[in-house]
Amino acid sequence: MPVSRNASKVESEKVRENRLRRAAGRQGLRIIKSRRRDPRAYDYGRYWITGEHRVLLTSEYGVTLDEVEEYLSGEG
Repeated sequence: MPVSRNASKVESEKVRENRLRRAAGRQGLRIIKSRRRDPRAYDYGRYWITGEHRVLLTSEYGVTLDEVEEYLSGEG
């Protein structure tokens, strides 16, 4: 059964998210993803990075996976 491009993109995004979760864990951090399922919601697909008892990386509505990656690599 052939895999559509969209399914492949979703899968690669999930792999990237898991890789970043492991990297955050090695730094003693945790990545939290918004639970919203409505693509029109203000925080749909957004993330927060938390440390011990506080949020380290956020904006009003969370940040993108690109911003998470920048922060974890020390570029942000």
